[in-house]
Amino acid sequence: MEEREIMAFKDESGNKIECEVVARLQVDQKNYMILSPVEGGDEDAFAFRVDEEDGNVVYNFVEDEEEFERVQKKYKEYLEEE
Repeated sequence: MEEREIMAFKDESGNKIECEVVARLQVDQKNYMILSPVEGGDEDAFAFRVDEEDGNVVYNFVEDEEEFERVQKKYKEYLEEE
């Protein structure tokens, strides 16, 4: 059985949300992670860009619509390969 990779974040209200990493992708030479909440529907998924700032890894929520569409397209291709 494959071990699940779980990450915890806080939402805007300060509530802890645990998410599972469901995919790691590279789009336009940038790294992304697709996360799905552990508690909740499989329909919910969030895209985060993995950046490095001052030598530290930083996860930035993808808010730009065009960037999100490119990541979404790559994720759909990834799912078709599975």
